[in-house]
Amino acid sequence: MRIAVCVKQVPDTSEVKVDPKTGTLIRDGVPSVINPFDQFAVEEAVRLRDAAEGGGEVVAISMGPPQAKSVLIHSLALGADKGVLLSDRAFAGADTWVTAYTLAMAIKKLGEFDLVLCGQQAVDGDTAQVGPEIAQMLGIPQITYVEKVDLEGNKVVAKKQVDEGYEVIEAKMPVLLAFMTPSDFVPTNPPFSKITKAQKKPCETWTNAELGANPERLGLKGSFTQVVRVYSPPKRDKALMLTGTPEDIAKQLADIMGKEGFL
Repeated sequence: MRIAVCVKQVPDTSEVKVDPKTGTLIRDGVPSVINPFDQFAVEEAVRLRDAAEGGGEVVAISMGPPQAKSVLIHSLALGADKGVLLSDRAFAGADTWVTAYTLAMAIKKLGEFDLVLCGQQAVDGDTAQVGPEIAQMLGIPQITYVEKVDLEGNKVVAKKQVDEGYEVIEAKMPVLLAFMTPSDFVPTNPPFSKITKAQKKPCETWTNAELGANPERLGLKGSFTQVVRVYSPPKRDKALMLTGTPEDIAKQLADIMGKEGFL
């Protein structure tokens, strides 16, 4: 069982900064963490590897600046076997399509995988596009919004979130799974001993010289989407607090909605 799991380093949500000229996130010097959806994907990858007959290998892959290696070390401490960091100025400023292309190229270079796992979305962008795009570029089926997955021979059985509840979907491997985080998920905090051991596991850094991707399809140059303008939302006025009995509050709310034209 070979599993590739894509992980992303995201800025601490209280410390997000944006370059006003390029419209891209400023990551240098900003406190960062592993994307929460991706952490669940890593923990599921390790669980599936351990459950597979004969074991297997989990390879964590990330694209970002040199500091993004920390999320790979975290993934290795969670139980991944190997890490690959895609880090090159040529990769900077990539939109979701180019990010997916770069990650897909790395997965192809690493060889055949039974499963490709990732988080449903990254908390710094919330596009939920990269996982499905990787599946398209690899030419494999995908199951999104996955909360739970089990192995049955050469297929997976996934519990997928939908608006009405859940669907159970079967798919033959290879397949890409994009994970949500269950409401009862508590992220594992690896002890120092496992973090120390993780430092000794193989973790490579690839530039495009090693990756061999088309330079015209990388970074800002290859991106189909561009951020035109970034701005802070206008400051809201002080909220109006309604008090009294439920009946009083309902009447006050109805009066306000009528005056504002909602009714």
